[in-house]
Amino acid sequence: MKQALVNSVIHTGEEVLTNGVVIVENGIIISVQSEIPEGISLIDLKGKHLSAGFFDIQINGGERFYFSQNPTEETLQDIYETSLKYGTTHTLPCLISSSIETIHQGIESIRNYKEKHKNGVMGMHLEGPFLNPLKRGAHSASQVRKPTNSELEEIIRYGKDVIKIITIAPECFTEDQLNLLLESGIVVSIGHTTITYDEAQHYFSKGIKLVTHLFNAMSQLGHREPGLVGAIFENEAVYAPIILDGAHCNYAAARIAHTLKKDKLFLISDAAFLGRKIQNFKWEDFDAHLENGFYRNKEGNLAGAAISMDEAVRNAFENLNISLDEAIKMATCRVASAVNMGDKIGKIKKGFSASFVTFNEDLSLIETLHY
Repeated sequence: MKQALVNSVIHTGEEVLTNGVVIVENGIIISVQSEIPEGISLIDLKGKHLSAGFFDIQINGGERFYFSQNPTEETLQDIYETSLKYGTTHTLPCLISSSIETIHQGIESIRNYKEKHKNGVMGMHLEGPFLNPLKRGAHSASQVRKPTNSELEEIIRYGKDVIKIITIAPECFTEDQLNLLLESGIVVSIGHTTITYDEAQHYFSKGIKLVTHLFNAMSQLGHREPGLVGAIFENEAVYAPIILDGAHCNYAAARIAHTLKKDKLFLISDAAFLGRKIQNFKWEDFDAHLENGFYRNKEGNLAGAAISMDEAVRNAFENLNISLDEAIKMATCRVASAVNMGDKIGKIKKGFSASFVTFNEDLSLIETLHY
């Protein structure tokens, strides 16, 4: 049945419309037009703002389960249902550094889940295990490792239809291994790495256009060695996601990043759990506890974030000196473009997913609309 969303300020991802009408049918946007057609069911949004639903490409758990500990369909449903509460309609559940058996289980769970549920679980973000141990952060030391040809080929063969992003430290790869990964079609993201500015420019020249959580677990910008951060800032083609919770980076650093990266800066949650209901968590030699609103491990390192995407959007709007529309783009169309999904989600446009959020002028109230 066709429905028309009316009486809203529409953030399409390309423009802001004050008198638009969005027509949806069978979970797809049929058109965005100026007139209300006759004989169609109306949904009056009472002057609220409307945008595409948020897209979180790095989320580790829902309210109850952590995907790397329980890589099951039940966890995926927990992540999906909980995310909807905070305006996030599309996700890439994140599996951190794990055994090959756990990676296989995660891939299979997502594959089976997607066959049963035609919703916003878009695939997997595999963060590790091929990271630099010197920048492993909260990842388990026993799981971080260099790739072997056989393990890398196995992951690509078994998971390339499910794995949408893989975070790697490229210095741990041979050129042949890196080329194999780049040719797989999986989006490669650089993170948990010690590479220098010059090394980063080499890897960017090979076609890598994404990094993992800007500023965190990477070499910083210095006046003699610009580091990976400097290379990201200088390279206009590279997308940079940021964890905007006030702990993973200072808001002033985020403002500088936005000034330099412009439409290539976007938001992720990197949430260990959503809703801050889990106070303490332990799995093998990974641990996290909630401390002043942030998850930290016993060594004091940040162990995933505790924010949701709606909090990240509010933090961007309130602290980065940007417009409401710009904050929304950082959680929608910018995210989709970074992972080559900008032709299907992240905008209010004909043919795109009919998954929306509504919100008021100060973002104090965000609600999900999902058809």
